[in-house]
Amino acid sequence: MDVDSKLNDLPEWRREGEEIRRTITAPDFPTAIRIVDEIAVRAEEMNHHPDIDIRWRKLHLTLTTHDKGRLTENDFTLAGLIDGIAAKHGA
Repeated sequence: MDVDSKLNDLPEWRREGEEIRRTITAPDFPTAIRIVDEIAVRAEEMNHHPDIDIRWRKLHLTLTTHDKGRLTENDFTLAGLIDGIAAKHGA
């Protein structure tokens, strides 16, 4: 898999080793929590869960496929879904 090519389609994400990361800034704290809730639903459907650190209205997200020890297609699929959820909430 060509990670750099995948990241070209996800400009908000950056690679750090075998992870991709993004920070989302929501308009306010309640919106940040709604974003996390929607991400949680999609992640559970995929059985692929991001690490999420919530700091007021900033969400720091990290994706990797832990059981593979590397990035996989699931990481990029979920990253795209997360981008859509964030955009829908004005973040």
